[in-house]
Amino acid sequence: MDAAALKKYREKLLALRAEILAEGDLEIEPGRKDPAAVGSDEDEQPLVEMSQAIASSRNRTRSTVLARVGAALVRLDEDPGSFGLCTECDEPITEKRMLLMPYVDLCVECQQAADGPLSKGPRKHLRDFR
Repeated sequence: MDAAALKKYREKLLALRAEILAEGDLEIEPGRKDPAAVGSDEDEQPLVEMSQAIASSRNRTRSTVLARVGAALVRLDEDPGSFGLCTECDEPITEKRMLLMPYVDLCVECQQAADGPLSKGPRKHLRDFR
């Protein structure tokens, strides 16, 4: 990878890190809005729990991406010659994949092997709701 491409990926990584840090974590809504109130609104509780689960999941995902961006910047600084190469097979990662996720360290084939086979789940047909 030439110096101009490395510079472009460094800028993308730094911009992505700045964007994630600027947004901050999503606030997890408390289960009770009024701590002095006795009991709870049973109709509202499932929605609050779902909102908490979504916010928690998004925060975990963002922290994972932030860690991967940091690791990619370290790889870029320490060994710029191997940046953009798969860490498993040493083949170049496609430019399209690098543009979408400049922090990846595996090519598509190695990532699929690492993820394992797709889970089919218990449903056998689209209309099978059991």
